[in-house]
Amino acid sequence: MKTGDDYFDSQEFQDMLSEYETAVNTGQPVFLDADELSEIADFYQMQGQTDEAEAAIRLALSLSPGAIAPLTYRIHEALYHGDVETAKHYFNQITETDEPDYVYDKAEILIAEDKAEEADLFLRENFKTVPPEEYQDYVIDVAHLYQDYGYSDMAMQWLSRSKPEDTPDFKELMAHTLFGLGKYKDSEKLFNELIDTDPYQKRYWNALASAQFMSEDYSASVQSSEYAIAIDPQDAEGLIAKANGLFRLGNYEEALKYYRRYSEHEPDDEFAYLHQGTCLINLNRNEEAIGILTLALEKATAFAEENAEDVSPYLPDIYQELSFAYSETGNADKAIECLDKTDALDCDHSGIGVVKGHIMLAASRFKEATHYFHQALEESEDTPQTLLRIIVSLYDNKYVEEAYKMFRMFFKEAGCDLNDGYAYMALCCYDLDKYDEFLHYLKMACKRNPKECRMVLGHLFPEGMDPRNYYDYIKEKMRNQ
Repeated sequence: MKTGDDYFDSQEFQDMLSEYETAVNTGQPVFLDADELSEIADFYQMQGQTDEAEAAIRLALSLSPGAIAPLTYRIHEALYHGDVETAKHYFNQITETDEPDYVYDKAEILIAEDKAEEADLFLRENFKTVPPEEYQDYVIDVAHLYQDYGYSDMAMQWLSRSKPEDTPDFKELMAHTLFGLGKYKDSEKLFNELIDTDPYQKRYWNALASAQFMSEDYSASVQSSEYAIAIDPQDAEGLIAKANGLFRLGNYEEALKYYRRYSEHEPDDEFAYLHQGTCLINLNRNEEAIGILTLALEKATAFAEENAEDVSPYLPDIYQELSFAYSETGNADKAIECLDKTDALDCDHSGIGVVKGHIMLAASRFKEATHYFHQALEESEDTPQTLLRIIVSLYDNKYVEEAYKMFRMFFKEAGCDLNDGYAYMALCCYDLDKYDEFLHYLKMACKRNPKECRMVLGHLFPEGMDPRNYYDYIKEKMRNQ
């Protein structure tokens, strides 16, 4: 099975790996140096063979205690687990201080300490001592370092010091950097170029799928992920990419299948269980949703226990989806109990208040719904958006006339700068047979917020139609009637 890494897939590395494994399995001495053993440890780590990786790196350190390659492995291992002090401990053991990795290790530790600017000053100062023939390698290595930590703006600054290369490595780094800067179409173009040169490289297809997903081209994203899965049917990244794309397309039955396949490979990832639960809610299989969301909660709690300073970022969403499932099964009190558990979490508390009001409204408990809606408005830092969500809740709970009246007041008070809500008002007018007003608000929705327009009104129009054309389509249809 190919790893997708050019070096690990090369005959040179495979021969070295075979030599190492033969020696280990037969109890013979291993005639490899610390650098080679560190490469083998990296390979095993990539394959998820943690015990084998540990054995290789221990052997490397026993042969060369101050060697930079195995100590860099240990530094990366510590930083991955958020242990900066242990990373510093290993850094101080390095004796090969004239190696380029010594500079990169120090900079990486600074970045991990949230001292990216200090790291940049250090790297720029060291750049002054780099021989001219090594400039290109240095700036590209630094750009890689910043990109790995999500500092795409700083990665681009260093890339701007380089000479553009028509090589896969350079293009891939540039593509990921552009992606990090939110330039998804530019990133997509480069990944397509990379695929043209190597169509069987699954990581290119997965990266392309991510760029297309962020550009909201979900059908193309699903197609790209299918190529990655065709290359490697067990590829977890391809499976989750396809699941996410199907989910956004509203194909919850198929999305559920791929989230489940992903969970077979990544059983501790609460994200996939969360989305399985959301798919089940959308399929009106709420009892099943409660079961899988409870599992998601267990996984998220385990994450918090293993990472004492971190809370799963998906915890508020898990509680919210659980509340929806309980609400749909008629257990409003249990739904509120779930939402109360978000009080101590870092999340949108005014938004949670709107959800509480929504659940009480669905249960016909109007007094409590009003209380939560008022509470949400008091806590809100964006009152117009919170009020809009409350009005949408009224509509969703079939209080269409009340939603219509509140929308009238809302738009009167909000002024002309607001771009949200017009599609919902158009839908209210459509349901109330107020067709002149429907056309008025549809036209505004098409112009001001096509994304909301598609989400709210798409079911009234041919599948795949650009929402900017909705108004003209309706006008033409009325002329032909």
